[in-house]
Amino acid sequence: MEISANGAIGAALEQKQAANLQQVQVALFKKSLDMNSENALALINAATQAAAPVSTASNPPNLGQSIDTTA
Repeated sequence: MEISANGAIGAALEQKQAANLQQVQVALFKKSLDMNSENALALINAATQAAAPVSTASNPPNLGQSIDTTA
């Protein structure tokens, strides 16, 4: 263990750099989570829009009105 002032200053600078690096990593992680949640919401919205019921106006009026229960 170094007791000199230079050693203490060097250790303090290393700690400061490590703290700054950790802050940057946390900020990047939060940004990544935000982007992932936005993408997930976009996918959910796209899926719900695609799953909307299709209009039956294209079917002839005699189709889809009854169920044949005999086999």
